[in-house]
Amino acid sequence: MATIEIEHEGAESPKDAESDDDVSPIEEVRMVVSNEDNPNEPVWTFRMWLLGIMAVVLLSFLNTFFGYRSQPLMVTMISVQVATLPIGRFMAKVLPKRKFRIGGRDFSLNPGPFNTKEHVLISIFANAGAAFGTGSAYAVGIVNIIRVFYGRKITFLASWLLVMTTQVTLNV
Repeated sequence: MATIEIEHEGAESPKDAESDDDVSPIEEVRMVVSNEDNPNEPVWTFRMWLLGIMAVVLLSFLNTFFGYRSQPLMVTMISVQVATLPIGRFMAKVLPKRKFRIGGRDFSLNPGPFNTKEHVLISIFANAGAAFGTGSAYAVGIVNIIRVFYGRKITFLASWLLVMTTQVTLNV
């Protein structure tokens, strides 16, 4: 078996030795991804919520819609990840930078440039909408069976409750 060896210049202090755990063993990752966090970058922005919720809804709909085909077409979160970067940057240029006061807090539609943290959270939203690459929720098939094979009507509310309760798991 092959092993991965990491070349280090040597740790001069105990602080440097502790940060070796944060260094990726893969050279390409070390060259692209920074180990340092910028706490001043906004995370819970209007852009992140809008694009994230749109990603969840769109991928859920598309994967459920295409799941009925004999050869289902799966739309993954990578397509959303690629599409949202230029959209987020465009929104950073177009949205107004004016601040609004809501409940004693300042709020802006455009807190600054589109950043990596927003993009990662949108990707997490998209992954949840893509049902982790496995298609639509399992209970959608149950709703289809009730309608097609048993010829019974099921209301939207009952269908929605069935799908939601089968998707929720408790981690005890």
